Amino acid sequence: MASTRDIRRRIKSVKNTRQITKAMELVAASKMKKAQSVALAGRPYAELMARMLAALADRVEESQHAFLTKRAVHTRGIILVTSDKGLCGPLNANLFKLVLDIKTPAKFAVIGRKGSQFLARTKRDLLADFTVSDRVAFNEVKVVAEFMVKQYIDGIVDTVEVIWPKFKNTLIQVPSIMPLLPLSSVKDAVTGLHTDSGTVPMPKSAVESQMLFEPDASTVLESLLPLYVNRQVFHQVLESKASEHSARMVAMKTAKDNATKLLGDLTLEYNKARQAGITQEILEIAAAQFSAA
Repeated sequence: MASTRDIRRRIKSVKNTRQITKAMELVAASKMKKAQSVALAGRPYAELMARMLAALADRVEESQHAFLTKRAVHTRGIILVTSDKGLCGPLNANLFKLVLDIKTPAKFAVIGRKGSQFLARTKRDLLADFTVSDRVAFNEVKVVAEFMVKQYIDGIVDTVEVIWPKFKNTLIQVPSIMPLLPLSSVKDAVTGLHTDSGTVPMPKSAVESQMLFEPDASTVLESLLPLYVNRQVFHQVLESKASEHSARMVAMKTAKDNATKLLGDLTLEYNKARQAGITQEILEIAAAQFSAA
């Protein structure tokens, strides 16, 4: 049995760990709520963009736009969205499993330090790595989206896909992969926006049916589709942040609970050791008195 001094040291160490994990749990919970509110704030923008694209869908020749033109896939372009820090459970490891399942040639752009470290270890083709703050700004994500779009237009990659932890609820984050470019059709883009914003597609109003586009519908679509791509990547990065903070909150709560349980076991062990020491001292005193008598 360990000495009472060693047990006291372990108890102090576990108490400090529990205090730290509790503080990290509270911080992660606060950041998670902020990330969720930011993600919800973008719904009206997604709904308006969906209405604009729906109005354009029947007025343009889709095959004329580079984002809507299908071509042979020789190299996939993938945006991998991970966290900068650890202590968030299996969140990043689940994303890395999706990357390991990719057997075809692929080039990566990474958001998050953990992703770039993983790609370096596994010797995969990394085009660029980016970092974004906890308060994700659209301009930070826009740089990433525009970089990959340029790679797509230049023919360096033949697709643009996103791997990210999709936020389902506080306890569940689903590692997901979504094709972004080329788009199958404008109507599918509209459906995706409605899914992200949680809205139901509405029938076209009389105003939308008679809407005029200047200089023409094709030019408006040419400007609108890059905004759509930027917005999709932005939404997925926001989801990734919410997933990261949720996973960290759950991991820290589990660590805190385990520390509390370990503290109870150590306290019991300390009391037993202390009681054994007292009993031994009493026996020694009694034996000494018996010998003197």
